[in-house]
Amino acid sequence: MNDAASLPLAGRHVAIVHPAWHSCGTYRVVLGQVAAYRALGARVAPVAICDMPGFTPERAWRWRAFVEATPELSKGERWFGGAPFHAFAAPRFLRDVLWPYLHGDQAVIRAGVAERAELALGLMDRRFDLVHCNHFFLMSAARRLARGAPVLLDSHDLQARQFALMNEHMPWLPPRVTYEQMLARELELMRGADLLLHLNAQEYDDFRALLPEKQHALLYPSAPEAPLGPGGEDILLVASNNSANVDSVCWFLREVLGDTKIPHLRIVGNVDAGVKARDPALFAAHRASFVGRIDDPGAAYATARLVLLPTISGHGLSIKTVEALASGLPLLSTSHAFRGMHVDLARFPDVTIADSAEDFARALKAAVADVRVPSEAQRAASEMRRFYDAHFSLDAYRANLAALAPTLIGARHT
Repeated sequence: MNDAASLPLAGRHVAIVHPAWHSCGTYRVVLGQVAAYRALGARVAPVAICDMPGFTPERAWRWRAFVEATPELSKGERWFGGAPFHAFAAPRFLRDVLWPYLHGDQAVIRAGVAERAELALGLMDRRFDLVHCNHFFLMSAARRLARGAPVLLDSHDLQARQFALMNEHMPWLPPRVTYEQMLARELELMRGADLLLHLNAQEYDDFRALLPEKQHALLYPSAPEAPLGPGGEDILLVASNNSANVDSVCWFLREVLGDTKIPHLRIVGNVDAGVKARDPALFAAHRASFVGRIDDPGAAYATARLVLLPTISGHGLSIKTVEALASGLPLLSTSHAFRGMHVDLARFPDVTIADSAEDFARALKAAVADVRVPSEAQRAASEMRRFYDAHFSLDAYRANLAALAPTLIGARHT
């Protein structure tokens, strides 16, 4: 066992600033960050910033549902921040934040709310050696906590692309904000970080071209291990409620399945709410397959024999793809599900790629007919699990982070 003094971040204080989100890929990434920094010896302070009015730190009752949905973060200290109600009624907020948002400016509303977030006095009294910020729009909170300490910014992906995708289904006032306007605000805030981390290869290349003056690193995230057994009859599709996932699940239900009923199909995650809102009739036709949100989405892999990744939309790395790889289960997937990874899909004998609805339906029919359930030993020895262990496990993330964070702290303190 490592002696505490031998750990590269022993005695260091690290704040991890993150959106107050759960049941999504960002939350799984944050859990990996917390675990890695603690394993490196740091004292870690996760700081959740809410984008809804009235979630100030002292209003504990308002945070109750979020705390109950994120029990993993309650295993150590945790902190909260949010803007008071009166901040949303201020003339400057109405003019500079709300009005652009009514025209679709997803960047300005997120950054504007975070800028007005109140942080607990006990947190502001702390001196941090490093602040790890998740998403550009929380940079104002991160810099307030840093007070001269280095700031790492995890971009997660190029957010302006995600915002443009979200806006396709929104009735914004004309003239609509452009992708270029949202990107400019994103880049402006990113320039305040000392090191930009990118969790997928595509955004690493894109941001190096957009911000050549900044220091960049490709750092694949740590995704939780998925159970390797005992296995069962389930055919699993895991998705959270975001626009890209709703697009993909609707495509799967409408174009791939149609009127076909697949025994033991389980659609796990709060994507059910998004599909119901987008297409109530489609949701009703497949209601029996929707499980909804569960406390531990990883547990769903324990009783499955096949994982479906019918991904047709979205940008950045797909955490649910990483979790599926960790399960060692056979995968039926579109190639888009593997975006952002430097990997030759031919190396995975148990991954079937089907990009058209017809090909996906044909492959699904064959996979359903194959009732074999891989054993725990087979899943553990699979090429998919080996790829996960090498690139996305906690050990891999901790080793890569250990090569970056201490150097950055040392450079700032010299």
